[in-house]
Amino acid sequence: MEKSKVYFTKNITSDSLIKIYEALGVTLNGKIAVKLSSGEPGGHHFLNPNLIKDLVSKLNGTIVECNTAYAGRRNTTDEHWKAIKEHGFMDIAKVDIMDEEGDMPIPVKNGFHLKEDYIGNHLANYDSMLVLSHFKGHAMGGFGGALKNISIGIGSSNGKAWIHTAGKVKDPQKLWDNLPVQDDFLESMADASEAVISYIGKENMVYINVANNLSVDCDCDSNPHAPEMKDIGIFASLDPVALDQACYDAVINSDDPGKKALIERMNSRHGIHTVEAANKLGIGNREYEIINID
Repeated sequence: MEKSKVYFTKNITSDSLIKIYEALGVTLNGKIAVKLSSGEPGGHHFLNPNLIKDLVSKLNGTIVECNTAYAGRRNTTDEHWKAIKEHGFMDIAKVDIMDEEGDMPIPVKNGFHLKEDYIGNHLANYDSMLVLSHFKGHAMGGFGGALKNISIGIGSSNGKAWIHTAGKVKDPQKLWDNLPVQDDFLESMADASEAVISYIGKENMVYINVANNLSVDCDCDSNPHAPEMKDIGIFASLDPVALDQACYDAVINSDDPGKKALIERMNSRHGIHTVEAANKLGIGNREYEIINID
């Protein structure tokens, strides 16, 4: 299999985001969704609106999110809207909480655990998607990048519980009493990723990971640990598997001694298994070549 192309720049600027998007050589058509994490209030490592606004504006994109499945300030639509406003996203673009009016099932083809995925039903209103992810650690998944952003991130509140429990329950109130073995959860993220890509269409999705503010904790954490390693840069690809693999490898191979904590978080949760599972489902290729655009 031919290696997937992963574009890279060490410069984390608005201009670099546009440059790396253009390097992908594709045009997203129709109504464009920009999927990102709005960030749990209290945390401050989520993507800065000032960093992304020029790219979002260039695409005339709508920032899209879904409600969470855990206690906090984004598990209800009313509180989530307040958080989105406080974090500055409404100042730069249109925003849509996709499960504000409910969710819908979409099929999973040959999944490890899931036969369907539950996503915000507003996703039906979009023709294409820029998956704009902050690459960092994650308390449960080991790390979060493109695959997490399109699985858990596009899952409705119920859908998030469904993925976290490997298809046991959809009720967020029952999530924590029904957690499966770790690899089943990671494989369920891959299942959900496959469903979303098949629904939107592989040709209608592009992926950018911004590897900065490299905390061991996710943007869903209201009190994240301070980053211990320096920023790496921006990665982009048409292949989310190659993209997440490249970001993982960049941390592993970094000469920054501060990488130790993030590596421990990623590996102690077997985070790379989401990438392995997605590869087995045919979502993408773990073999890649880095193309430096600096």
